[in-house]
Amino acid sequence: MKTEQASRVPGLARLTRLAGFLLAIICLTATADLEVLDKIAIIVDEDVIMASEVQSRLAGVKAQLAASNQAQDEEVLREQVIERLIVENLQLQIANRNGVRVSDDELNQALLGIAGQNNLSLEEFQEAITKEGMAWEEMREQVRREILISQVQQGVMRQRITISEQEVNNFLESDLGETLTSDEYRLGHILIANPTNLEIASGDTDIEQSRKKAEQLLEELQADADFASAAQEHSSGQGAERGGDMGWRKAEQLPSLFADIVPEMTVGEVKGPIKSGRGYHLIKLVDMRGADADGQIDQTKVRHILIKPNEIRDELESMELAMSLRTEVSAGRDFEEVAKIHSDDPGSALSGGDLGWNRKGAFVPKFEEVMQRLEEGVLSEVFKTKHGYHFLEVTGRRVEDMSDKYRMGQAENYLRSQKFEEELENWLREIRDQAYVEIKI
Repeated sequence: MKTEQASRVPGLARLTRLAGFLLAIICLTATADLEVLDKIAIIVDEDVIMASEVQSRLAGVKAQLAASNQAQDEEVLREQVIERLIVENLQLQIANRNGVRVSDDELNQALLGIAGQNNLSLEEFQEAITKEGMAWEEMREQVRREILISQVQQGVMRQRITISEQEVNNFLESDLGETLTSDEYRLGHILIANPTNLEIASGDTDIEQSRKKAEQLLEELQADADFASAAQEHSSGQGAERGGDMGWRKAEQLPSLFADIVPEMTVGEVKGPIKSGRGYHLIKLVDMRGADADGQIDQTKVRHILIKPNEIRDELESMELAMSLRTEVSAGRDFEEVAKIHSDDPGSALSGGDLGWNRKGAFVPKFEEVMQRLEEGVLSEVFKTKHGYHFLEVTGRRVEDMSDKYRMGQAENYLRSQKFEEELENWLREIRDQAYVEIKI
C-alpha cells in the first residue's frame, strides 16, 4: 500500500499544478484586466514545463555564454534549452515513479560539497548566490533535481551496461590495464641540501655536515617526531611548505632515486639518508592504496530496511513505521518479505534488503558504527542516518584476500566509465523518442 500511495503523490502534485493553471485561465476570462504571469510551455507525458522555467534556463545559459564571450543564435539556443528541459523532465518523472527521493541531509551535504569546491563556507556560498540574483531556494531545487537525475542515470546504466569477464581479463593484460591497476604510494619527502660552492669555499659548512644532519633527523623521525613539521622546518625540497607531501604516485611516477626502495616499505616507515647530487633525502611512506595494499580486508555481510520521510510521511511517522516493522521482524516475520514491501532503498529492496559483502568504510559513519559493533544474527535498534531510519542485521563476517578482485573491480569500473556516456546518450534518445511531447511556444 505504501508503494501505491507514493506513486500517486506526483500525479496529485501535477493535478494540483494543472488545476491552479486552469483556475488562472478561468479568472482571466472573467476579468480581462488580470495579467497572465505564467503559462504552460511544453507538455511532457504526464507533466508540464512552464514558460517561466524555459525563460529562466535560457537566461542562465545566455549569461554563461556572455561571461565567456561566446555568442549563439537565440532561436538555436532556445531549441537546445527546450530539448534539455524535456529530457530532464522525463528523467524526473522516472525518479517520481520509482520513489527516488533526496533527503534534506543529502541535499545539504551536496551544497556543502559545492561550496567547498569553491573554497567557501555554506553561508558564504549562499551569500554569493544571492548576490548573483538567484534565490537560495531556487538553487536548492536545482541541485535536488541534479541529484535525482544522477541517481536515475546511475541506476539505469547499472542495468544496461554489462562488462564480460573476457573484457576485464583482456584489459588487465594490456599495458594500460597494468598501469591503471598498479599500486599507488603517497610519500613524504625531506631534502637536506648539500652546501653551495660558495659556502664550501668560505669554510662555513661541508657535505659531511649535511649527511650528519640527515642521520640525526632520521633518528628523530623514527622516534615518532612529526614528519610534516620536520619537512617544513628543515627541507630544501619542493613541497616543503606542504610538509613534504609528494601526493599520490604510481611506481613508474616515482623519482628513480626512490623507485626500488618505496615498494619494499611499509606504511609509516621512514627511510634514508639517500644520497644524490643535491644532498641527502629522507622519505616516508605515508599511505598506500591498490590491490596489494587492500589485499587482506575484513568484510561484513549485512542487510537492512530503510524508511525515508516523504510527502505523505513526516519524520516522526517514518521513525514509528521503522520501529513497527522492526518489532514485526523481531517477532518472526520474514526480513526479506518486509524489505521487499516496505524498504525505501531501491538498490537493496528487491533483494530482500541484502547489501552484500562490504569492507569497512563503505557506508555512512552511523550505519558503519552500528554494523561494526553488532553481533552476527542480531537485529539492531532503529537508528537514523542522512538517508532516513534504518534497522539492520549482520549476516556474516570474513577476511578475504581481495588483490585479484580489487584489480578486476578497478578494470570493470574503468571499462564501465568508458561505455557510460555512449550508453547514456542512447537511453536518453530512447526515452525522448518514446515520449509524448507537445511544444506550445
